[in-house]
Amino acid sequence: MKAIVTGMIASYPVGGVLWDYAQYALGLERLGYEVYYLEDTGWQTYDPRRGEYGEDGRYGVEFLGASLARLSPTLGRRWHFRCMDGQSFGVSRAELAKVVACADVFLNVSGGTLLREEYMPCRRKVLIDTDPGWNHFRNFPRWDAQPGWQGSNGYRAHDYFFTYAERLGEPDCVLPDMGLRWQPTRPPAVLDLWQAEPPGEQWSTVLTWKNFAETIRHQSVTYGTKEMEFGKVQELPRRVPARFELAVGGAAAPVEAWRGLGWSVVEAQGVSGTLEDYRHYVQRSRGEFSVAKNVYVATRSGWFSCRSVCYLAAGRPVVVQDTGFSDFIPTGEGLFAFADLDGAVRGIEAVEADYARHQQGARQMARAHFDSDRVLGDLLRGIGL
Repeated sequence: MKAIVTGMIASYPVGGVLWDYAQYALGLERLGYEVYYLEDTGWQTYDPRRGEYGEDGRYGVEFLGASLARLSPTLGRRWHFRCMDGQSFGVSRAELAKVVACADVFLNVSGGTLLREEYMPCRRKVLIDTDPGWNHFRNFPRWDAQPGWQGSNGYRAHDYFFTYAERLGEPDCVLPDMGLRWQPTRPPAVLDLWQAEPPGEQWSTVLTWKNFAETIRHQSVTYGTKEMEFGKVQELPRRVPARFELAVGGAAAPVEAWRGLGWSVVEAQGVSGTLEDYRHYVQRSRGEFSVAKNVYVATRSGWFSCRSVCYLAAGRPVVVQDTGFSDFIPTGEGLFAFADLDGAVRGIEAVEADYARHQQGARQMARAHFDSDRVLGDLLRGIGL
């Protein structure tokens, strides 16, 4: 059995992004698939050394090849990256074409890879919507308005559609379905790659501030990212006797104001430069505390974070803003959902009152709801495999 997994590891070469996509590829390997990683966004790549995007993808290519090789010797040989200028790296296009022609499944995770004609022969092309709201309000309508961008076939040319918006279709979830049949899915975690380290003294998270390139408006409502939600809980360090750290990237974050409220703040690049940096940061944290993007919360999408899944897999309790996920993922043992500051306080206090119990609960939560065998097994059954 052969599978192709796409992603944006070379396009945004940092540890957290690497884990988002690599766990799909590694999870399918654990299920017995011969997996190839493909990246072909048709766009610029980010260079974290300079903090800017450009057409030179050499740093991203080196990061991709070295990182995949550290995670899996086979994946380290089975990858293909196509730059904005058409130059490609990794396995040849001829070899990739042969794999595509006989692959059992083509997982376009985040929909970042263009569906060029050479990728169409695979009979099970699966779109996985990992960013509901940004996609439904911005990307999908743009594809519909300009089909055939860069000669590709657009998002509707996939054969199956999955989304992290598990509440899509519910009366109070305002995300449009675009006339497609969506199946729910969740971020997978390869559990044996995450091991608890002696817990640190600080709750933490890794976030990007104001990472939407433009304002989203839908039916006269404006949606945003975490800058629209964090102010609701920024007084938390003054309400509980616990320590909190934010690892922040992005533009114009009010760092000094946060420090004045009792938050420790560090640069995200320093804790997510490599796969090992990111994993170590998660595994040695006391737990995760975080808000969600406003668009996930305000649409009642049911989205759940791939980063939070890593914390749970490492046996680190998670207290995060509810997007509606608490409708179908149980909370109260290792995982707590909050809607406001008082709810956040209650969640932190509950964990600190019996930390060992909630460590175990976090790992059990990951095993029961996010284990890659379970998540990817359900997805494969949903497409007839």
